[in-house]
Amino acid sequence: MGYDASLSGRMEMDTDVALVRKARDGDFRAFEQLFDRHRSLVYRFAYQMTSRRDDAEDVVQEAFVRAYQNLHRYRDEAKFTTWLLRIVTNLCTDQARMSQRRSALEQQEAAGALDWMTNGDIEDPVNNLEADRRKIALRKALNALPMHHKSVIILRDIEEREYPDMAAILGCTDGGAKLRVLRARRALKERIAPLLGEDR
Repeated sequence: MGYDASLSGRMEMDTDVALVRKARDGDFRAFEQLFDRHRSLVYRFAYQMTSRRDDAEDVVQEAFVRAYQNLHRYRDEAKFTTWLLRIVTNLCTDQARMSQRRSALEQQEAAGALDWMTNGDIEDPVNNLEADRRKIALRKALNALPMHHKSVIILRDIEEREYPDMAAILGCTDGGAKLRVLRARRALKERIAPLLGEDR
């Protein structure tokens, strides 16, 4: 008797759908079965997208977390693996975009921006030395910040992004983005003060 690939695919889909329904009803073991069944597929796909084992592993974990959180959005007429790989594709795209942005931001940071704290004076070499000292301290303080503060400072003060753009990147409101900038700048000033020997 010949092997019927379409029948096999249909049976797998039916089994996946049954597991999804159980998982939706609170049976976490059913979701673990989905994870065990499709983890290798997701890893292979993520590795092709990212070309790095660590990144691929991160994507696998995040993809299944998102899938579990969004099971209510899965429609039974689509294959579970198709839906899952769409999540993986979005995650890999986001990761690549972040990686490119990070690289560009680091280059800009190395070039020395952040004029709001480091204004030099062309006419006065003493002031220029002071400005250089502040820039070095600023870079040290910035690199010592937690990533959530550092990214906000870079987005606003180095990339000079508008608040609506920042809000879209950070997944918050315009007001939330402004608040994050205020907190991040305060944290940066607290870190830079000891480096410059200033009282906070």
